[in-house]
Amino acid sequence: MNLEKVVFGFFVTLAAALNLGFFLGRIDDPALHNGYELAAALVVSLITTVLKFGDRTQLGAVHLATSLVADLQLAVAAVIWVWATQVVATTMTPAHISLIVSMSGGALLANLVSVVLMISEIIQIRR
Repeated sequence: MNLEKVVFGFFVTLAAALNLGFFLGRIDDPALHNGYELAAALVVSLITTVLKFGDRTQLGAVHLATSLVADLQLAVAAVIWVWATQVVATTMTPAHISLIVSMSGGALLANLVSVVLMISEIIQIRR
C-alpha cells in the first residue's frame, strides 16, 4: 500500500465530505450551515491543492484545476461570510447564506469531479 496515495485519497474525500456537510440543508436557513464547517472545508481543500502540485501528468493537471476551482469558490464563500457577519450586519440574512451556500455548491461540484477522477485513475491502474 502506498502511503502517499492513501493520504491523497483521504484529503480528496475529506474535502468533498466537509463541503457536502456544509452544503446540505435549506439554502436560506443560516441555522443549518455552520461557519466552522465552511472554514474546515476551505482548509482541507487548500491542503488537497498542495498535495496535487507534485503530479506532472495530464490527469494531475486536471486534478489541480478542480482543486483550485474549489479553493476559489470556498474562499469567496468565506469572505462573504465574514463580510456579512462582521462588516455589514451582526446576523446572517437569508440572502447572504443563499449566496454562500451557492458558492459552496460550485466547490462541491469541483470536489466531486476530483473524486471521480481519482476513482477513474484507480480503475485504470488495476487493468
